[in-house]
Amino acid sequence: MEYTQLGRTGLKVSRLVLGTMNFGPQTDEADSHAIMDAALDAGINFFDTANVYGWGENKGRTETIIGNWFAKSAGNRDKVVIATKVYGNMGVDGQPWPNHDKLSAVNIRRAVDASLKRLRTDHIDLYQFHHIDRDTPFEEIWQAIDTLVAQGKILYAGSSNFPGYKIAQANETAARRGSYGLVSEQCLYNLYERRAEMEVIPAAQEYGLGVIPWSPLHGGLLGGVVKKEVEGRRRTSGRTADALADPAVRQKVGAYEELLDKHGLEPGEVALAWLLTRPGVTGPIVGPRTAEQLASALRAVELELSPELLERLDEIFPGPGPSPEAFAW
Repeated sequence: MEYTQLGRTGLKVSRLVLGTMNFGPQTDEADSHAIMDAALDAGINFFDTANVYGWGENKGRTETIIGNWFAKSAGNRDKVVIATKVYGNMGVDGQPWPNHDKLSAVNIRRAVDASLKRLRTDHIDLYQFHHIDRDTPFEEIWQAIDTLVAQGKILYAGSSNFPGYKIAQANETAARRGSYGLVSEQCLYNLYERRAEMEVIPAAQEYGLGVIPWSPLHGGLLGGVVKKEVEGRRRTSGRTADALADPAVRQKVGAYEELLDKHGLEPGEVALAWLLTRPGVTGPIVGPRTAEQLASALRAVELELSPELLERLDEIFPGPGPSPEAFAW
């Protein structure tokens, strides 16, 4: 497994990030633990979760599954860089309580203590703001984070789903306070969805943030879905089906699969390997539901894409181009 530094920190993290969103809702605890064991055995040391994962009445369930895995072996926690998130309302659906969501100082304090309890650990390595909070000033947010760092409850803070200007605003406010600021941004970024290249990734690079792409297969659209559909191995549904209903989208995805079929390559593995070639990317989040899906993701780390193939991928899924030139019309 390859390792890199997480942004401007001293943390060494794996080039693949184990996403745990499916632990609980789609993968039971025993299988989730088996996947974490396999990931750790393969050298993956960066695990990502969120306090709301588990969803609905089971919010927090995913953190609990991870905490139980930590408790099974005292050495597991020391080998893992654990990242979780704060923002969503943790009240039972339909009964939200005020001040139990977003990024107020009171909710950050409440949420971190609850996550620590579920994770059965004394500290969180990377504490991420799941979304921007337009109601809470960054001065208040950084005051709360600085307190948690001083208490040893968290080591670093990161963002998720932040636009470029909010990354700048957050870190400029932190600089004025003498706070360390954001060290990572977790954003939607993949071959199909490349808008992050316009402002989010440049802002992250300018401020020394590691970039952690989520949905690297764009909800399965880049995982060989057209071929599987034709062969009867998969029935598309939801957002993937809606996207493929557009003839232009189907044509692009079909051209992508046809290109990789000629090279004897798996679409999902290429999509991950492509992200590993992108400037500023620390590592994409993979969310395996099974051990087989984890094995496929691991193969992507060893995959080298030729310049010719990368050029052809750019032709099929062109990026927006650099800013500000890309805004010209």
